[in-house]
Amino acid sequence: MNINRPIRNLLFLLPRVAVAIFLLIDWVARPLYRPVVAWITSWRVTEAFEVLVGRLPRWAVLVLFAVPFAIAEPLKIISLIIIAQGHVVSGIGLLVFAHLMTFVLVERIYHAGRAQLLSYRWFNWIVTHVAVIRDVLLVFRDSVSANLRRLFRA
Repeated sequence: MNINRPIRNLLFLLPRVAVAIFLLIDWVARPLYRPVVAWITSWRVTEAFEVLVGRLPRWAVLVLFAVPFAIAEPLKIISLIIIAQGHVVSGIGLLVFAHLMTFVLVERIYHAGRAQLLSYRWFNWIVTHVAVIRDVLLVFRDSVSANLRRLFRA
C-alpha cells in the first residue's frame, strides 16, 4: 500500500467538503434573500439603474461590476473570520450585508450589462468555465444529498 495515496485522498476530500459546505450555506441563504431581492428589484430606481447600466460602454460596466464584487466577496470571508472570533452577531450582520450586496447590486449590474461584459473574450471564457464548474458541483451536491437521504432512511 502506498502511504501517499491516503494523504492524496484526504487532500482531495478537504476542498470537496469545503465546497459542499459553501454550497449548502448558499442553498439555504438564497431562498431567504429571494423575497427581499425581488422587492428591491421591483423598485423603479432599480429598473432605471439597469437601463442606465445597459447603455454604458463595456469598460464602464466592467468597472461598475468589479468594484462591488471586489468588496462583497472578501466581506463574506471576513464575516466568517469575525464569527469564528466569537463576534457572532456582528459577523452574521456583515455576512447578510455582503450577500445582499451580491444578490442586489452585483447581480443587477451583471444582468443589465451582461452583453457588454461577455464581449470581453477573457470574461466570456471565465463565465463559461465557472458555469461548467458550477454544474459539476451541483451534480456533486445532488449526489451527496441523495446519498445522505438514502443513508438516513435506512
